[in-house]
Amino acid sequence: MATIREIAELAGVSRGTVDRVLNHRGSVNPATAALISEIARKLDYRPNRAGMALAAQRKNLKLGVLLFDAGNRYFEEVWKGVEQKAAELACYNCTVLREKTAFSASAQSDALLALKEQGIDGLVLTPFNDPAIARQIDRFSEEGIPVITTNTDIRNSRRLAFVGSDFYRCGQTAAGLMRLMTFGETSVGIITGSSQVLCHTDRIRGFCDNIAARYPQIRVLDTIENSDDEFESYEKTLALLKRYPQINALYFTAGGVYGGCRAALAAGRNDIRIIAYDNVPTTADLIRRDVICATICQQPEVQGSLPLQLLFDYLSTGLQPEKEFYYTAVDIRIRENL
Repeated sequence: MATIREIAELAGVSRGTVDRVLNHRGSVNPATAALISEIARKLDYRPNRAGMALAAQRKNLKLGVLLFDAGNRYFEEVWKGVEQKAAELACYNCTVLREKTAFSASAQSDALLALKEQGIDGLVLTPFNDPAIARQIDRFSEEGIPVITTNTDIRNSRRLAFVGSDFYRCGQTAAGLMRLMTFGETSVGIITGSSQVLCHTDRIRGFCDNIAARYPQIRVLDTIENSDDEFESYEKTLALLKRYPQINALYFTAGGVYGGCRAALAAGRNDIRIIAYDNVPTTADLIRRDVICATICQQPEVQGSLPLQLLFDYLSTGLQPEKEFYYTAVDIRIRENL
């Protein structure tokens, strides 16, 4: 097993420098830090677990969690994972600060600054897909505050890793389900949360790319946004169905499923085939009532707990996560396997 002394000899630096890099103590030249991290990775360096626990307790780490708060009940399940992991990490004198934010770059930016002012050492974030948020993540990284994204991701940023579903693949899966659950010409209305949330847009992209390539009988008539809000979803879905009476299928890529389905029922459209995401209680009930055909689940508690564990391990040991993308399973639920 590799030791700090061996890493120091190969890097041509002192053991103190290696210790500062692996344990995030003090400032080290970025090129030297990168070299030490790479040598540690190649040697498969693993710190002593007992020593790591003791070091973590002495550090009194403070981690932040910032998730969307738009009335989407899915995040209640994510928070369960956060709470479970926070209770485990409390044994190591690790504090977890929890905050929520709306679908807004300015609101999220303000929440990020507030968490930074509270002295967080690392952050778990559902990012609003905006260049201003990417720049803030980069600044956090430059200041030694690693960020792991969960549930949705943000491109062109220096976030450390991502935990969540493969959105594009989920969209492709939804297209395959739509083909299996419809007959003949199919006219689809898409109801999404926000065009500024990557998981929502990539689910649409995967869906549309797959039907364009394989299922010419399926066509998308329109896409509307509901901000993950049940009331907004009801009103906008009702208007969509009035505008396009030929719609015979709906694809929900985010929250607002209950409100949108209520609108379909209010319009007397029991014939519409509906595919959604997540197994929240209201969606499960609509599946049992044969209103929704299928839902695609994404292991919400894992999205709450795993990012915190990855952050804690990184800040305790200095070692990078083993991979950049930690994809959750594509889990399809129908009435028979709820």
